[in-house]
Amino acid sequence: MMPGLNGVTVCRHVRAIETERPPYIITLTTRNERNDIVEGLRAGADDYLVKPCDAKELYARVEVGCRMTNLRDRLAERVWELREALEQVKTVKGILPIGSYCKKIRDDSNYWQQVEEYVGSGSEARFSHSICPQCMKKHFPEFAEEISEDTLDELT
Repeated sequence: MMPGLNGVTVCRHVRAIETERPPYIITLTTRNERNDIVEGLRAGADDYLVKPCDAKELYARVEVGCRMTNLRDRLAERVWELREALEQVKTVKGILPIGSYCKKIRDDSNYWQQVEEYVGSGSEARFSHSICPQCMKKHFPEFAEEISEDTLDELT
């Protein structure tokens, strides 16, 4: 028996610590009642062995723990890679082939689509449309004359 603490309490304390790589915990104890085993596993133990135990069995269980932690680490790495890939998909990057007149963008399938559609499908960006002061003057001169320069500047 450990002085001052028991294995269940230690296990709970270890599990309460926030860490990227939680330890694999094998409880090795003299407590062999079913309730003791259930309590130890519920406290966060990954495996439970009763003393006296066979050294080969302990070694085999440590090997299982190593396999489990390696799998967990590989899974965490894949999750990180997928999150990175998702961020890449959400962010428009690189050189975009854009039509000089129509301002459509050619995608990887050689399909031309509006800028708004292209950016919206590859990111979380959303568009709202307005008319800049230069376009207002060029395309709607009759309205541009009615609107003061200060108002036109505020519209941008």
